[in-house]
Amino acid sequence: MKRKSLNIQYKEYSNTNDLPEEYKLLAQKAKEAVKTSYSPYSEFAVGAALLLENGEFILGSNQENGAYPSGLCAERVALFCAGTTYPNVPVDAMAIAASYKGVAVAEPIAPCGACRQVMIETQNIGKRPYKVIMIGANKTVVVDNVSFLLPFTFSDISNAVK
Repeated sequence: MKRKSLNIQYKEYSNTNDLPEEYKLLAQKAKEAVKTSYSPYSEFAVGAALLLENGEFILGSNQENGAYPSGLCAERVALFCAGTTYPNVPVDAMAIAASYKGVAVAEPIAPCGACRQVMIETQNIGKRPYKVIMIGANKTVVVDNVSFLLPFTFSDISNAVK
């Protein structure tokens, strides 16, 4: 047996004003995207904003449905929109913000497992890592590589059967 370990590094900022300049606008756009959420059932509104390599911004927000499994998370809304609108343009960074019952969440929220898998796939398509900025009122967390959020990913099945 071999014992191995994972070391995940991230940066923590006291608020979005302390972010590097190039990501302050992205964080603001994620907060604005929260306002477009359709979340009447959970009252948990999430907004995601992407900064693409070409300088374009793509926004997404969670969209709930009375048939609960039919809704979609903000991160996947944004990523699928980017893939359709700008195919083959890599993502530079993603920012995620949320509110509950109209009040910004205190701690940063992390993407769900399904979103993390889509984020990995998007990173693989773009052939380079991208940053994830998770925003809370008390702090903001930045990871430099989506792989840090999901170290054991599901990928091309043809590689698994060789």
